Amino acid sequence: MTGALEVTSHDTATRDTAPTRTDESVPDSLFSYRELLRLDEALTMSSRETGLRFTLYIGDLGPQTRARAEELFGRSGGDLAESVLLAVSPGQRVVEVVTGAAASRRLPDRACALAVLSMTNSFGSGDLVGGIVNGLRQLSDQAGHPRHLRPH
Repeated sequence: MTGALEVTSHDTATRDTAPTRTDESVPDSLFSYRELLRLDEALTMSSRETGLRFTLYIGDLGPQTRARAEELFGRSGGDLAESVLLAVSPGQRVVEVVTGAAASRRLPDRACALAVLSMTNSFGSGDLVGGIVNGLRQLSDQAGHPRHLRPH
């Protein structure tokens, strides 16, 4: 645990698979407008359903992927204890999940590792957006609803 960030480490980095992009219709952008909408909707729904703040970073994480993900998490603003960062570095074939102290109680290491495994399977077949969306769904399903929204 990194005390300053209140981050729980999830050993979810993987270097096994990387996405491949075959859609040449958007040469200057990694994502199409429709893909961006899917990602935005998945992040919004995950946050709304769980009460946790999910954020997504897609890009190079440098040589120290975990340290960079924790740095990004620390700069993401908001209540870090109730936050989750999903950092995906397609070129490096790495996925890092960083959770705040409260979020880690609802998202144990095993849940994060299973979500990452699911994502990397999708990435391996070339579906970066679908993998991220499914990973967010898995994480939000595992985290469940916040106490104040749970039915009695």
